[in-house]
Amino acid sequence: MKSGFIALVGRPNAGKSTLLNALIQQKVAIISPKPQTTRNQIRGIRTDEDSQLIFVDTPGIHKPHHELGAQMNKEAFAAASGVDCIYLLVDGSVPFGSGDEFVLASLKEKKIPVFLILNKIDLLSRDKIMDLLIEWSKRHDFAEIFPISAKENTNLAELITITKTYMEDGIQYYPEDQVCDYPEQFIISELIREKVLLLTEEEIPHSVAVVIERMGRKKGKLLINAMILVERNSQKGIIIGKQGSMIKEIGTQARKEIEGILGETIYLECFVRVEKDWRNRKSKLQQLGYIQIEVDDE
Repeated sequence: MKSGFIALVGRPNAGKSTLLNALIQQKVAIISPKPQTTRNQIRGIRTDEDSQLIFVDTPGIHKPHHELGAQMNKEAFAAASGVDCIYLLVDGSVPFGSGDEFVLASLKEKKIPVFLILNKIDLLSRDKIMDLLIEWSKRHDFAEIFPISAKENTNLAELITITKTYMEDGIQYYPEDQVCDYPEQFIISELIREKVLLLTEEEIPHSVAVVIERMGRKKGKLLINAMILVERNSQKGIIIGKQGSMIKEIGTQARKEIEGILGETIYLECFVRVEKDWRNRKSKLQQLGYIQIEVDDE
């Protein structure tokens, strides 16, 4: 069996999470039109009759403005090490900029195959796609160059087929029915955070986190208590909404999707708490899982 790990890297909002979900054919990463949605490495597992490919979705590499941003970059660079192949995902609908240059420079020292994945070709003319492929081929000696649309599933089957040729014969790392290696609580908290980002549009920036404080069963239902953390009182008011309308809608949309994934009825209750400047507090980032606790070996 062919098996291996593939890191998905690129600028924020290049479509990495959309691509991961399309490759796995199931939702394992949250999607938002806002950049920097993904904060942790998220591993999606695709298993078929002759291969197991583990795709590692990473936070968008960017110039950090707070401690959380620095940790997100650290996560992304870490994911690009110790894998068998890298997909450099590029949004073909936006011009090449300093952010692309920064990401590309970070990959040039890698001794592993790097695929250039030109995403969002559904938004481009055929001539524009050809021009971009020529321009990008001059910037680096890519192992492969693929124009795709993650949203429309364009060229993804071909991408999988070629990727397998770069994998070695190896072991099956995960059971064949497993599609993600994160615990249920992580997935549930990410789905709730996604609904916050989607429903509040530009009103709530990425100063929001979700913590699952309690999961238990009562009368056959799974009970989940989720705490939504924000940095300012004004943000708390936006998430709660007039007479609780917004937080109710967040909970309703998240509950329906969580029930679809878990395959059972749940009762979801969401609360909001202000944690001032949590994105710059290492102790809080560690508690939320954005910083790994370092253990000294003696």
